[in-house]
Amino acid sequence: MTPRNDTLLDLLRVGEPDHAALVTAEAGETLTYGLLDEVVATLAGRLATLGVTRGSRVTLVVPDGSDFLRLLFAIASLGATAAPLNPAYTRDEYEFYLADLEPKLLLLPAGDLQAARDAAGGDLLIVDVVRDAELTLLSDGRPVAAGTPSSAADPDDVALLLHTSGTTSRPKLVPLLQRNLMLSARTIASFYDLGRSDVSYCAMTLFHVHGLVASTFGALAGGGTVVVPRRFAPRAFWPHLRQYGVTWFSAGPTLHQMILDRADAEGPPRTLRFTRSCSSALTPALMQRAEEVLRVPMVEAYGMTEASHQMASNPLPPNDRKPGSVGVATGTEIAIVDAHGNALPAGSAGEVAIKGPSVTPGYLSNESANADAFFGEWFRTGDRGVLDDDGYLRLEGRLKEMILRGGENISPYEVEAVLLAHPAVADAICFGLDDEKYGERVGAAVTLAGAAGERELIDYCRERLAAFKVPETVHVLDAIPRTATGKVQRKRVGASLAQSSR
Repeated sequence: MTPRNDTLLDLLRVGEPDHAALVTAEAGETLTYGLLDEVVATLAGRLATLGVTRGSRVTLVVPDGSDFLRLLFAIASLGATAAPLNPAYTRDEYEFYLADLEPKLLLLPAGDLQAARDAAGGDLLIVDVVRDAELTLLSDGRPVAAGTPSSAADPDDVALLLHTSGTTSRPKLVPLLQRNLMLSARTIASFYDLGRSDVSYCAMTLFHVHGLVASTFGALAGGGTVVVPRRFAPRAFWPHLRQYGVTWFSAGPTLHQMILDRADAEGPPRTLRFTRSCSSALTPALMQRAEEVLRVPMVEAYGMTEASHQMASNPLPPNDRKPGSVGVATGTEIAIVDAHGNALPAGSAGEVAIKGPSVTPGYLSNESANADAFFGEWFRTGDRGVLDDDGYLRLEGRLKEMILRGGENISPYEVEAVLLAHPAVADAICFGLDDEKYGERVGAAVTLAGAAGERELIDYCRERLAAFKVPETVHVLDAIPRTATGKVQRKRVGASLAQSSR
């Protein structure tokens, strides 16, 4: 067993060499820890031949699956930086992100993703990834031979370079160090008592920290197995759970809803021991439904890119889980602070601030953003929340998304939770609408799974909310726009609906 060194390569040496590390769900292909380590070393040699070394940035636009993970580990093993992007981006989006990242090379599936190729132009080296047993790399159509790497990973190397979701501002570049990610992975493994017998199912995309750090790195940090679908499909999810003896999985509330809607008669496997929800607010109603269908506890967690994912989580039984809470601090310190950074007492609402070794050292080349986000060692999350006497955190929404109506702060989460409790509502979003008299009015939009009209939904809210929190308009949509991780863009949706209704 290799000594602990706080680099991502250490994850490949936690499990026994002959134990399954990665399983490709659709094909049933298995990579043991020992074989994965060898494959990554070979890929690292090929990347070294292409000039990748410590500090190089490599943009990775490869669909989910073990191919993505093998390439990412190979990049990290050289002390280089992986900058994964969403394969669904348009040419304009690729142009923006590639200009921002300035990578050394771009890894793309062979013969695919023309939008990314067009955006790259003629100056950026494009390397084709062939999905074969060797994961062959092609440069100018010729296979790349493995060379001898001239660098190796260090805990202070930037392993990942990710953009913030940009829901309220221009996306910022977040560097995550090897040691940041390793601390987060080990915290997740320890907090949920993950071990060799655990099997994680990666339902979330790998180009964001939820699927990558929680479902994958966390599972490997426990020496267990990760089942990775090449493309998540709710219909295939249930057979995969049973086929591979999955013991836990993590997803956002939107995916949990889709999973439950596709539940089949056979139900979950007996191996399942818990589920986890993160990335956006989980309603108590969805939590209850999930536990009834899956027959195991669901824990809600709180994470963000800047913290290498998890900052807090509800614990597993027999410890207390509190519906509506994102749990207690895990691997970080959490405080509620006022606008000046002063700590507030338990029960007081304010901004959630965190500090700890999993937190990014700061946004890349963005002094103004760092000045706004950091005070000393503390990082301002931009979320409004309350800590109770037991240290459990309840979130009230993004500070910039709080609705200020006539001097009253209104949490969009609270209004959404009420709407989602209506039996005809499948999805909901709440937002502020500009108003000359009150500053903002409360608006909402829903998608329906049954029959309900605007007046019925407003009356339903009026029975359950103070008058100033009741939405004045409720739009019925075919779908509510969300980011790849399930986050809603309230300001943009509200502005769009206000414009279309004029």
